[in-house]
Amino acid sequence: MYETLFQLIRPFAEWLHATKLSYIISGGWPWVWPACQTLHLMGLTLLVGCVGVFDLRVLGLAKGLAPGPLQRLLPWAVVGFCINLTTGCLFLIGNPFQYLHNAAFGFKMLFIALAGINVLLYYVTGLQRRVDEIGPGQDAPGGAKVIAAVSLLLWVGVIYCGRMLPFLGNSF
Repeated sequence: MYETLFQLIRPFAEWLHATKLSYIISGGWPWVWPACQTLHLMGLTLLVGCVGVFDLRVLGLAKGLAPGPLQRLLPWAVVGFCINLTTGCLFLIGNPFQYLHNAAFGFKMLFIALAGINVLLYYVTGLQRRVDEIGPGQDAPGGAKVIAAVSLLLWVGVIYCGRMLPFLGNSF
């Protein structure tokens, strides 16, 4: 199935690989790829650092802290996500065949999409307002704990698949 999908997007990958921007990213300017990797790590640190601390508090760790102030760190997670979205697109442009034909990349994208749905559920269900009202020492609602646990699992999956891209390829 994955091979069929790749055959559908192969012309796009070939076009992308032939662009000047792809050449610049993949080695035409040797500092671009390492700079993008550094920014990607910084974005990941912002994203998972802020989300992870918040999720762990919702799950019951560091109960001495109110989750409301931690929740106000989440815009920094969005900044981290935007950095990673930008650098991730640059990686894809620089070497589309490393990513588009790689099952680990597909799983990484799936986990990111599921994490987006998970955070939407958090806000749409009103759990965000309920968590914001929790004081130090109080437990979060059960639904918020489920969303926090799923969030942590999905972001660990994103990190694992991203890190394993060069090693796993299509070995899934």
